[in-house]
Amino acid sequence: MRVVFAGTPEFAAAALEAILAAGHVVPLVLTQPDRPAGRGMAVQASPAKQLALRHGLSVHQPLNLKTDEARQAIVEAGPDVMVVAAYGLILPQAALDIPRLGCINIHASLLPRWRGAAPIQRAILAGDRETGVTLMRMEAGLDTGPMLARESLAIEENDTAGTLHDKLAALGARMIVEALPRLERGELPGAAQPAEGVTYAAKLDKAEAKLDWCKPASELARAVRAFNPAPGAVVRFQGQIVKIWQAASCPGEGEPGTILHASADGILIACGEGALRLAELQKSGSKRLSAKEFLLGTALRPGERFERLRAMA
Repeated sequence: MRVVFAGTPEFAAAALEAILAAGHVVPLVLTQPDRPAGRGMAVQASPAKQLALRHGLSVHQPLNLKTDEARQAIVEAGPDVMVVAAYGLILPQAALDIPRLGCINIHASLLPRWRGAAPIQRAILAGDRETGVTLMRMEAGLDTGPMLARESLAIEENDTAGTLHDKLAALGARMIVEALPRLERGELPGAAQPAEGVTYAAKLDKAEAKLDWCKPASELARAVRAFNPAPGAVVRFQGQIVKIWQAASCPGEGEPGTILHASADGILIACGEGALRLAELQKSGSKRLSAKEFLLGTALRPGERFERLRAMA
């Protein structure tokens, strides 16, 4: 099949790699414009673009697809289908109508739960026990189209947004490769999404990563996992910003934010309900450290406080 591919991050690159490995022709890859990224904020190509260029594929990076001129590259590619995975741009109906078999989206949730931009993180934050991937025929609404395939995946207790992302990316890549020949044969008519159970996965805001010690420890532990690897859950200690990369809820009682105990096994902080045991931390400008390593360079005493970060540049 001739597949125009639209995607930007690593999640998309995994699907593109699988489509190419399956022998499909990819005459065009759509991806977001190059943008500053990383510590040095150097302009970088997206993972999907980098992969496309390694394979010698044509790349198109429009700011949007609202005009005939912006869509002309898709028309000239003559696609049978367009596959979309975390592209980051809204596709107008005029773009959806170009491929003869339509546009298929790889979405990292069990629709209709977690429509929108951040389904992986929202599933962890909500304490969901499972998530998955839905292949959906795209239409004008936000992730509202008919479902073509749907597979679930357990969310493990130690899953972070990073580990869950990788599992879902691999699942989505496998599913789209299995679906494309069936789509061509007319074997994927699609089923309407149920009206019940609709939730929306709003884009993450950095302010959400500031841990509020008045919340239950179980909720904060999920936040640490959901914001790993980005943007990282943050607090303040002794005037410094500290990122928390690994933590677990456990029994404990005290004034929220107060250190209850500090040892090589972890730093126990009182919360609104229970306590949070910090296992991996990182000061600004430093590297990630285990609790044991952190304590070698920072003296902590019971009764001292980790504060909520109220303002962040």
